[in-house]
Amino acid sequence: MCFEYDATPPDLPATFPLRFASATSGQDLVLTAADGAQFSAYIARPSTSNGAGIVILPDVRGLFSFYRELADRFASTGIQALAIDYFGRTAGLGSRDEHFEYMPHVEQTHAETIAMDVAAAVAYLRQLPEDAPRNIFTVGFCFGGGNSFQQAANKHGLSGVIGFYGPPKRARSGPTPIERVSEFECPVLGLFGGADQGIPVEDVKQFDDALTQAKVEHEIIIYPGAPHSFFDRKFEEYKDACDDAWTRMLAFITIHTPQIKD
Repeated sequence: MCFEYDATPPDLPATFPLRFASATSGQDLVLTAADGAQFSAYIARPSTSNGAGIVILPDVRGLFSFYRELADRFASTGIQALAIDYFGRTAGLGSRDEHFEYMPHVEQTHAETIAMDVAAAVAYLRQLPEDAPRNIFTVGFCFGGGNSFQQAANKHGLSGVIGFYGPPKRARSGPTPIERVSEFECPVLGLFGGADQGIPVEDVKQFDDALTQAKVEHEIIIYPGAPHSFFDRKFEEYKDACDDAWTRMLAFITIHTPQIKD
């Protein structure tokens, strides 16, 4: 198992400027994709927005508590954060817990329907009645990391995609992320563990090279000695990597969210 059910998201690094921290409010949602399918989501909204929004693509657990808490973490930095569930079509609505048998539902997911769900989430953020984000990103983890990379090619009008240990050379259906780099339309941030037994470092380097050849703005980081899923199940043991990952994520979002001048 690549995660712990009682894991919580890493705290923001101590160096994060607290003057930008924002009180948040959370709300459960039901969104509807273009094919009419409904799925569950959770939005965390900051009291003061910095102009950015992010769609969180979970691992195989779907809308698990870890990703609700992660949305709250993002919102505390001023980012409108929306975490989605993949399994509305096969498992119905609702949050997922440790009793949810996810694999039969993971096996029924398709790249096209995940893209529809992401499109619905992006549209929801863009239509917020107050402080709708100007720039929207995706971030995903493991299964969601690969899905996040894929969204760079799905014409959502994203400002960037972020993937944690998303396999660049594997996909549950359709072409892999590395096979689609020529279609990518936004910058990429990839964060990988150097000791990840499921994603060889050579695959990550090939992804980096493919992005370079395709002239896609990107940054690929490999943390030596860090395992798969270091950001949740091992974050206390790999605090330095987690702090650095937070710092790079927030910098990536800030750089690609130009501030409006008065």
